[in-house]
Amino acid sequence: MPATTEETLALSQTQVHVHPLVLLSVTDHASRSAAGPRKRVLGVLLGQDNGKSINVANSFAVPFEEDEGAAGSGKTTWFLDHDYIDGMMEMCKKVNAREKMVGWYHTGPRLRASDQEINDLMKKFIPRPVMVIVDPRTRDTGIPTDAYFAVEEIKDDGTATQKTFTHVPSSIIAEESEEIGVEHLLRDIRDTTTVGTLSTRVSQQLLSLRGLQSRLLEIKTYLEAVVRGELQVNHQIIYNLQDIFNLLPDLDKTETAKSFSVAQNDQLLVVYLSSLIRSVIALHGLINNRAENAREEEEESSGGAKKEAGEAGSGAEGKEKEKKEGDAKTDEKH
Repeated sequence: MPATTEETLALSQTQVHVHPLVLLSVTDHASRSAAGPRKRVLGVLLGQDNGKSINVANSFAVPFEEDEGAAGSGKTTWFLDHDYIDGMMEMCKKVNAREKMVGWYHTGPRLRASDQEINDLMKKFIPRPVMVIVDPRTRDTGIPTDAYFAVEEIKDDGTATQKTFTHVPSSIIAEESEEIGVEHLLRDIRDTTTVGTLSTRVSQQLLSLRGLQSRLLEIKTYLEAVVRGELQVNHQIIYNLQDIFNLLPDLDKTETAKSFSVAQNDQLLVVYLSSLIRSVIALHGLINNRAENAREEEEESSGGAKKEAGEAGSGAEGKEKEKKEGDAKTDEKH
């Protein structure tokens, strides 16, 4: 059934939360596979579908073969063992009944022509499967997951409907036990900047800003291509961009500028207090260090004086003893 614009927008607001165990399983699946650089692996995602959010907690690999044919032919032949999925689902129910099938994954790293056909096959198991593309290769920005839902889109210009994928936001979440397990796996990594609470948050914010920059560059490239006439105007994209601009704050208003200034001053005050505390602690440590050094020097000097006095006393006692022994020998001779 074709999806209306409202249904598509509501679907695009669904949050997909992926746990680290899924990323580790997919990476292990891709590394153990003998596929080439253009080959991809495929599997099933397990978790809970809560309507507005999908929790992806586990996964398992599925036998999958694909032949894209000659370059430019557009014909793709693929094989997916759905009987294997049935057997694995029965075993997963016995292990953890709470984890149900919520979708499927592949290692892309981008959308393929056969994704719609595979997604139609997955609809035989669940009515609304989510497709998550997990890129096991190293990327400098962003998270390695992209989530999509298949929709049959109605065009505003009256053209025929077509099946397409709508992108939904995805994030990586972990429970405390999972965080401990991941840090345990990463304990041998020399670069410890990726392990830890504060450093992890700073790294994530930096990656988020780089990802935002790349998205803005993509939007700029698309709009420039539309202006040059290389691409047709997609009204849905324009509507989404207008929604983004509507969410931007109006910095010309006095109240908004004042609130931003207050928030910035509060943050700078925290930084200033942190610097003061750090300086006081460093000064306190310096004073303690100098006092400790002075105490050690005093103990060394007093110990040396006592030693010299002891040696002098021992020498005087020795001379007196020798004198007494000499006098005793003289008396014996007489």
